[in-house]
Amino acid sequence: MDTIRAVETELGRPLAVLADLQGPKLRIGLLAAGHIDLAEGDDITFTPEATATTVPLPHPEIFAAAAPGVVLLIDDGKLRLEVTAAAPDRVTARTVVGGRLLPRKGVSVIGATLPGSPLTLKDRADLTFALAIGADWIALSFVQRPEDIDELRALTGARVRIMAKIEKPSAMDCLDAIAERSDAIMVARGDLGVEMPPEEVPRLQRRILRTCRRLGKPVVVATQMLESMITTPTPTRAEASDVATAIYAGADAVMLSAESASGRYPVQAVSMMASIIADVESDEEFWTGTSRGPVQGDVSSVICAALREASTALHPAAIVAYTTSGNTAFRAAAERPRAPLLCLAPSPEVARRLCLAWGLHPRVAEGVSGMSDVVAVASRLVREEGLGTPGQTMILTAGQPFGVAGTTNVLRIERISA
Repeated sequence: MDTIRAVETELGRPLAVLADLQGPKLRIGLLAAGHIDLAEGDDITFTPEATATTVPLPHPEIFAAAAPGVVLLIDDGKLRLEVTAAAPDRVTARTVVGGRLLPRKGVSVIGATLPGSPLTLKDRADLTFALAIGADWIALSFVQRPEDIDELRALTGARVRIMAKIEKPSAMDCLDAIAERSDAIMVARGDLGVEMPPEEVPRLQRRILRTCRRLGKPVVVATQMLESMITTPTPTRAEASDVATAIYAGADAVMLSAESASGRYPVQAVSMMASIIADVESDEEFWTGTSRGPVQGDVSSVICAALREASTALHPAAIVAYTTSGNTAFRAAAERPRAPLLCLAPSPEVARRLCLAWGLHPRVAEGVSGMSDVVAVASRLVREEGLGTPGQTMILTAGQPFGVAGTTNVLRIERISA
């Protein structure tokens, strides 16, 4: 955090920090024999505690949710078991895909929603720390239901924005409700690809992207995007195509994982991803294929849709949005207007949160109290950013009464002043 804030000061631009909560990790317990070799058709019994004839699975939530037909994936899906009988303290499953069962390997439950909190004791401690050091976003792992977002929101209040990571099949059953209650969504393809057949992941990714675009929520596509760059200085052509496809489909951000966290070529990976993004956005088809679809029935959405139409007709030097909470900026970004989007925020905290969305140039504008102030500050910052010169057109949006979140209702066309 100290390094990021130092770079932020050096650049003179806000930078957002996303803290990723680990979430519940379900694992096999210790095995007396060290391992068990399972062949297709073998039956195996799990109990909360190890016995001479059973495998320990120290997670009561699994026993509460298990039922015949539920699937257990073990060790990132290498072993696949189907539950044939379930009781509060005993689950019997038949081996569908066999292999060596080792202790402490992860377990994914397919076909059931696990009861209980999405936040472990470790998550709660990590959350307290993340809030204390000033994280801007919190990512919640293994979201299953919209109530999971509510539980986290009750702990954070308005101090941070919440990103829901979609990596459980059960989350897809209530995707709209989860997206509506979240501030952003992450397509977490690593775990989603373990719990769902790989051939279904591209379709689910497109569905998540369309949902977020429709709702005006930022969406991040993550995991294995440039995987080969963990060990090589260039990506495969398939990986470059994967990144580009996500951008064409409407992702606000694409994310590196091991490539930059532990790979041999972190700087090259970041540079390559930036180059792919720039190339896609130089393509006219990117701009013609990014419509959000039907406008939502509220004033802010109508204003933001009008921003796109006005920018197409007038070719302004910049669009300037004054946003108290950031929501208007997110909706404006979802429209993918051709002009640069300069966002004026009342505080560094709000400005930092805006970094996650597509195309936004957040700047802090303190002491702004009305549209005349917005016009003056906008003219100065548009010039400072090198986006326009005096006499050129800019389009502004804000709300009346001024400075109240959720009141965006003004679209104004002005000339940049000297």
